[in-house]
Amino acid sequence: MKIEAAVLRGEDAPFTLEELELADPAPDQVLVRIVGAGHCHTDVLPRAGAGFGTPPIVLGHEGAGVVEAVGSAVSTVAVGDHVVLSFDSCGTCPNCRDAHPAYCDTFLPRNLAGNALDGTTPLTDTNGAAVAGRWFGQSSFATHALVDAKNAVVVDKNLPLQLLGPLGCGVQTGAGAVLEALQVRTGEGIVVVGTGAVGLSAVMAAKVAGAHPIIAVDLNPDRLDLARELGATHTLEAGTGNLTDQIRAVAPAGVRYGLDTTGLPPVISATLDALQLRGILGMVGVQQGDLAIAPLALTAGRTLTGILEGDVNPHTFIPTLIALWQAGKFPFDRLVTTFPLSEINTAEKRALAGEIVKPVLLPGE
Repeated sequence: MKIEAAVLRGEDAPFTLEELELADPAPDQVLVRIVGAGHCHTDVLPRAGAGFGTPPIVLGHEGAGVVEAVGSAVSTVAVGDHVVLSFDSCGTCPNCRDAHPAYCDTFLPRNLAGNALDGTTPLTDTNGAAVAGRWFGQSSFATHALVDAKNAVVVDKNLPLQLLGPLGCGVQTGAGAVLEALQVRTGEGIVVVGTGAVGLSAVMAAKVAGAHPIIAVDLNPDRLDLARELGATHTLEAGTGNLTDQIRAVAPAGVRYGLDTTGLPPVISATLDALQLRGILGMVGVQQGDLAIAPLALTAGRTLTGILEGDVNPHTFIPTLIALWQAGKFPFDRLVTTFPLSEINTAEKRALAGEIVKPVLLPGE
């Protein structure tokens, strides 16, 4: 079928809306009409020339939409179902079988290559040339996407589907890091460094968990104001002093938990030093260089761990987040600013400038 998609044709090029040909669903796939797709910082990786998602490519990995067709072997999803799309995993490796699909043996090639494991893509342009179309198993900056049925989470049809896409990656990464990976406990302190969509989702989750204090750190005063509104008990403006000392001024013995969303080695090191003995620091995102750790930083029982996708099972965690939102305890919708898909370049520019937190693109507008 013919679809419209935002195609990135070069690292420095703007997205262009193009007509593409999308293949029919394979036996284990579903065809989804995209209602809304969040723009995540990971969607900028193909611009870095680091081998993640080589253009030409259709990006987008926070899609939500309506199932329009199902493959012959699909039994878990039906035509007409409303679904939130999440990352791809094999479902059969030891970590997948142990309910840790974010640590699938083939996570990186499945999600960050842009094509299927065998190098194929379901998309071709009007000249018959291939366009990468399996970014995180979905490539949802388009009117339609083909996804494996196992990556589609069915949700209630009465929910505002156009807002739910970010639950499939950025929001679940921050919230899952706090509630699942770190397992933050009531009354324990946490510092969240970086208050983008992931960091603010972590702040909201920390409030749900009953953490105290909840310290948010960022360069952007407006983001820090929003962090306070969403649950932070203290905010620190980065770059205004020694970060370790600033955190220790709030929690003299240190905090039990930390979450870094910046990937900046000096920030990670300073946050690690602010943890109490046996503290745990989680890191999400791509680390921006080598990390130097002080000789005694881990000797005192501290743990430093990387976290992918919040270490969650989307099929159980996304419904949990929706239930928390319905109960008024997790207002992730306050992070969202919507744009027509045709304004994807404006949405990306404003997100990278820090003017908005989470752009969501609406192909139908």
